[in-house]
Amino acid sequence: MRTKLKSIAGKVIDQDVSLGDHPVPLWRKLLWRIRYLFLARRMPLTRNDQKINAFRDSLKGQRVWIIGNGPSIADTDLARLSDEVTIGTNSIFLNEDKMGFSVTHYVVEDYLVAEDRTEEIEKISGSTKWFGNYLSYCLPKSKDTLWMNVSVDYRDTPTWPRFSRNISRIAYVGGTVTYLCIQLAYFLGASEVILVGIDHSYVVEDLEQVEGNTITSTRDDVNHFHPDYFGTGKRWHLPRVDRMERAYVQAREIFEEDGRRIVNATKGGNLEVFPRVDYDRLVKQ
Repeated sequence: MRTKLKSIAGKVIDQDVSLGDHPVPLWRKLLWRIRYLFLARRMPLTRNDQKINAFRDSLKGQRVWIIGNGPSIADTDLARLSDEVTIGTNSIFLNEDKMGFSVTHYVVEDYLVAEDRTEEIEKISGSTKWFGNYLSYCLPKSKDTLWMNVSVDYRDTPTWPRFSRNISRIAYVGGTVTYLCIQLAYFLGASEVILVGIDHSYVVEDLEQVEGNTITSTRDDVNHFHPDYFGTGKRWHLPRVDRMERAYVQAREIFEEDGRRIVNATKGGNLEVFPRVDYDRLVKQ
């Protein structure tokens, strides 16, 4: 009977195959699935779910900026976005003094980032934090933290990557945390998403320590705006730009289908999936 129940549960729950040494037990994922199914029908069962539900379409018709962490950020005056709705990720807090503000929403998806930056993430204030619920083993609970049901499934199937129009139920990975941010912006109701600092270009030095798909840095980070972003001793996953582009194309198509748009205001970089716009002109509007 136990084996049969496990088999049935395995068919209705997405297989999370990329959580390293911290897989989520099947029973817990089943409880999450039930909880988030209720939330998707606007019937929140927990305080966390009530908070998530309150954000649904809260920015309907507005624009949202997603701030990346590429080297181009060093040449971008982000202080001009202080009055905008912004989404930031991972170690963007290393740039907070220069920006002069905290992002409106802060997102972490990668368990390596969560583990290596736990103390810094805990100190973040002034932002609503959105984390995958599978990160609760290392990231602390707080009144400004919301836990999402994120499917960490990277299996190469014809339907990958999936895109969620309703992250109160589930959200999906796409090889870059930016993809999760775009799904969040959709859920918030944004009619326009503007990307900045998404350079979409990576260099992996020959001398880096690589085990499987995990890199442990032995030098300063050249792929992000700060040398300590993934600096010496920090871990990060091998970047799969091809996989990221599949996700970006999916996001663009979903937004276009629904009369919304995603544009790229990054200064330079290699991301050409979205229409280019001039940052300095757009920020004045």
